[in-house]
Amino acid sequence: MTDDKVKRRLTTVLCADVYGYSRLMEADETGTLETLRRYRTAIARLVERHDGRIVNTWGDAIIAEFASVVEAVQCAVEIQQEIASQASTQASPMQFRIGINLGDVMVDGSDIYGDGVNIASRLQELAEPGGVVISSSVYDQVHNKLSVGFDCLGQRPMKNIAPLTSYRLTLGGQPAGPASFGIQDSAPPSERSRARWVDERRAPSSPTNVVSEWLTRVPRPVAAALTISAFLIVINLMTSHRIWFHWPVAAIFFGVLMRMVLGNRPESDSRTER
Repeated sequence: MTDDKVKRRLTTVLCADVYGYSRLMEADETGTLETLRRYRTAIARLVERHDGRIVNTWGDAIIAEFASVVEAVQCAVEIQQEIASQASTQASPMQFRIGINLGDVMVDGSDIYGDGVNIASRLQELAEPGGVVISSSVYDQVHNKLSVGFDCLGQRPMKNIAPLTSYRLTLGGQPAGPASFGIQDSAPPSERSRARWVDERRAPSSPTNVVSEWLTRVPRPVAAALTISAFLIVINLMTSHRIWFHWPVAAIFFGVLMRMVLGNRPESDSRTER
């Protein structure tokens, strides 16, 4: 009998893809293809050095797998460093985005398929040009074993994949991208702004913003009472040595309290039975 059972294994999948490949091909087909071939040779050398293997290369994408999660992440960092060093002298450098996932895959000869591969492909789409994004399963294995930093991107929606927590690699306190390797980011401004939205969300807020955000979360009558009370306190302190603001402030909050209590009273209690 022939055993038709699908073979599966747990492996670390690395997916690398050229950022803006169509734009580069439109500008210079011959030069872009030569550069891609040179980078593929360099990537294959680094993958072999870290005991991985190239699974597939279609179009401008590269799929590789590793038995070791740590080796896969180290390889990704070295790939970006190698490409950045070669691209530093180019006017329009070719940049790769890399995604890494640890997951179960289906094996068919030398090819691998399944969600383990699809997730790695979707993660590279979240990466910045020259950057690396890993899944939470990879992060759990490497966060205390490598001298790189990690920024949590949270749960980001991905096409045909359930949202999962992902992490961006950082080097020297900044994302592992062109700037961290000392080259200029050639991405269009609109693409750079989309790639930085996570950084802007993580930026520390000023005291004024913190107060404004807090006021938006409290009930509107309370927010209005607090604003008016603060205004009265400032006027009192600036115009008189005698403290008088506590009386109007107390009256304001008493009115707000009564309004909230009466407003929350059940409708049946507010009606008079006939």
